Amino acid sequence: MKLKETGKTEEEIKGLVKKYMIDTYERFDMIAETARDMYIYDSEGEKYLDFYAGIAVNSAGNCNEKVVAAVMDQVQDIMHTFNYPYTIPQALLAEKICTTIGMDKIFFQNSGTEANEAMIKMARKYGTETYGPDKYNIVTAKMGFHGRSFGSMSATGQPNNACQVGFGSMVPGFTYADYNDLDSFKAACTDNTIAIMIEPLQGEGGVHPATQEFMTGLREFCDEKGLLLLLDEVQTGWCRTGTVMCYMQYGIKPDIVSMAKAMGGGMPIGAICATEEVSKAFSMGSHGTTYGGHPVSCAASLAQIKELLDRNLDVNAERMGEYFKAKLATLPHVIEVRGKGLLVGVEFDGSIKAIDVKHGCFDRKLIITAIGSSVIRMVPPLILTEEDCDKAYEIIKETVLSLA
Repeated sequence: MKLKETGKTEEEIKGLVKKYMIDTYERFDMIAETARDMYIYDSEGEKYLDFYAGIAVNSAGNCNEKVVAAVMDQVQDIMHTFNYPYTIPQALLAEKICTTIGMDKIFFQNSGTEANEAMIKMARKYGTETYGPDKYNIVTAKMGFHGRSFGSMSATGQPNNACQVGFGSMVPGFTYADYNDLDSFKAACTDNTIAIMIEPLQGEGGVHPATQEFMTGLREFCDEKGLLLLLDEVQTGWCRTGTVMCYMQYGIKPDIVSMAKAMGGGMPIGAICATEEVSKAFSMGSHGTTYGGHPVSCAASLAQIKELLDRNLDVNAERMGEYFKAKLATLPHVIEVRGKGLLVGVEFDGSIKAIDVKHGCFDRKLIITAIGSSVIRMVPPLILTEEDCDKAYEIIKETVLSLA
């Protein structure tokens, strides 16, 4: 919907949001009206270079033509039904995902936090049914982030994070260990532990990739102790880090993996994939969803995944990520540039505040975000070119110089 179609001014639209919506977001001062490929356009036609992609969602580009066409086609056939009838998009998507990433079974959800909830539930149920009623504890990483519903935020190892503060006691059954510290994880496991759950690259925690030693060690330790390895690939999955799934770079395979964001191309969808054995923990009535596996979302996801794979956007993410990180490392006041593929973080010294860089870039028509006081994070569409990287770099550089 365009602003001119509403009969209202830009300020009136913003006023409606302020009056009626519960305020939990720091809004950019713009109305995002249209989007295409690498750009978002406001209600006045100004274009913003998008290096956030709807939080790592629009990986094949904003409003990718094939994804849009798949949505429009499916809406005309059947928009929604419950999960008792078979639907064609759901069946085709299930096959595509499982065969692409080498997993046995899939369960569809609506979002990343729901996918992580399902992963937690499956692991706990598998533990209690296989080993006894106390075998449900899960060890997660400090500074990790797994979502904002109660199970997933309890798995989040950030007790001072706003997503946990003020909600009372977290869900019991979680223990936290130091990321990239294998000994810390081993020490945190007890006789009641059933699983270890981590992100292969911590995004909200400051853009910290897992080391090869850590990932290989966790897999070996889980195999030795009969534990499950749960990987949260909500943000890293589907070509973002240079491979289809980030875990593929480490030569390991999880027992359950969660995904969302990029798999939908802009439509809400999430999922977990599991091994045959572990998936049996879910039986009739043990888990469910009204909208999970929604026909339109599945049609969009199928088109999105085909675009990502057919265009080799994992390869482009790796190549452009290395190019972009090398340029960012030359910025003034930079302590470190981190990430994999096109999940990139830049940490500045104490003289530069990340939030100021974020807002300065927005004023110069570049969309990025900030983490904490010192890190900016970028997750652009995977279709970007060297020219796009150069434009973003110049804007960031100009912003930093203006703040120094």
